[in-house]
Amino acid sequence: MGQGKTVVRFAPSPTGHIHIGNARTALFNALYAIKRGGDFILRLDDTDRLRSTPEFAAAIEEDIAWLGIAPAKTVRQSDRFARYAEVVEALKASGRLYPAYETPDELDRKRARQRARGRPPVYDRSALKLTDEERAGFETEGRAPHWRFLLANHDGDPFEPRSTQVAWTDLCRGEQTVDLATVSDPVLIRADGTYLYTLPSVVDDLDMGVTDVIRGEDHVTNTGVQIDLVRALGGKAPAFGHHNLLTLASGEALSKRTGSLSIRALRAAGLEPQTVASLAVLIGTSHAVAPYADLASLAAEFDLSSVSRAPAKFDPEDLRRLNAKLLHDLPFSAVEGRLEGAGLDDLNAFWRAVHGNLDVFGDVEAWQAVVAGPVEPVIDRDGAEVLSAASDLLPPEPWDEATWSAWTSAIKERTGAKGRRLFMPLRQALTGRDQGPEMAGLLPLIGREKAACRLAGRAA
Repeated sequence: MGQGKTVVRFAPSPTGHIHIGNARTALFNALYAIKRGGDFILRLDDTDRLRSTPEFAAAIEEDIAWLGIAPAKTVRQSDRFARYAEVVEALKASGRLYPAYETPDELDRKRARQRARGRPPVYDRSALKLTDEERAGFETEGRAPHWRFLLANHDGDPFEPRSTQVAWTDLCRGEQTVDLATVSDPVLIRADGTYLYTLPSVVDDLDMGVTDVIRGEDHVTNTGVQIDLVRALGGKAPAFGHHNLLTLASGEALSKRTGSLSIRALRAAGLEPQTVASLAVLIGTSHAVAPYADLASLAAEFDLSSVSRAPAKFDPEDLRRLNAKLLHDLPFSAVEGRLEGAGLDDLNAFWRAVHGNLDVFGDVEAWQAVVAGPVEPVIDRDGAEVLSAASDLLPPEPWDEATWSAWTSAIKERTGAKGRRLFMPLRQALTGRDQGPEMAGLLPLIGREKAACRLAGRAA
């Protein structure tokens, strides 16, 4: 990947479908890499063998590809267990990883006692005082240890922690500090031998040359611990950026259980990837939320320093409104390959006529059906005089976008009808609908033969 090159990563767990909030993190990383000519790594955090599935992993790869993100490479943490075991042994040998035997209930009681005494619920490192005999006794009882990382927040006596500030310049939040004296020694390995997030993540960042870690603000406190672990492993910490989280307008946090907002569901609902990407990135920033045609143009506009410190609240209806705006602005050249003829001779004219009435691209099918037919006309008896005159005055072809105005002017002159009384019977007869695209653009596509049949009340 080259020395000095920007390298970022997106590290989801394949235990469910990613949602728009996860996509926000993936896109922030992708845009950061695009802007700097760097590499984006997709790193699947599949160390949880019970909940991680190949199907979810494949879905994540498909979803980020749909958003326009092209990883430089994809790696799976489950392929790297031997490397993690090697690091674990080195940390044990250096005295930075130690076994602890407390049960969850025992730890809860300790924290409750500390709170009752007005002390922060920080682990007291009592496991470091255990003798070999006491450890053997616990194991005889059937207790397996979990393994904690000894933070470097003391001057040699771990039972006399001191204030130890870990500082970094956050890419989103500016100057940040975490005092390691206020944090418990983190558990890196559970009693069942499985890894928590921290150790595999840090080892992978170092081994893969990750230069910038961009993630949600719920990881801010973790950063102090991770920087300390990086130092214990003799590495250089990457730069960190912690962005605000995306929530519903109610303030409710998103989760993999919020199925309707999964990328898979949004795609199935017919939304454009550019819509999802634009809203996921720009909401909760100082930028106006507007649709961008691709990630390159979005990357040129976006900067992490524009991200607000407040949660980014959004209404799912914003997606539909933004999607409509995107489609209304798309030129024919951007959609030509996606339009099917369906009996239409001039797809360019069809797009010009209907694109302003689309909420999702799939809506074109309804208007293709209106143009190509057959359509069951809606005939209003109150409009009989208008329709009779329309049939008599139907002009010869060829038709263009000026035909509608000339034709309706002639009908108005004969009948005296105007406004809704003139236009609604014509629209209902010609399209079978009460509303839709401007008839000036739609009429030439319908053509004289079908128009004559529909005005006479016959499906065509």
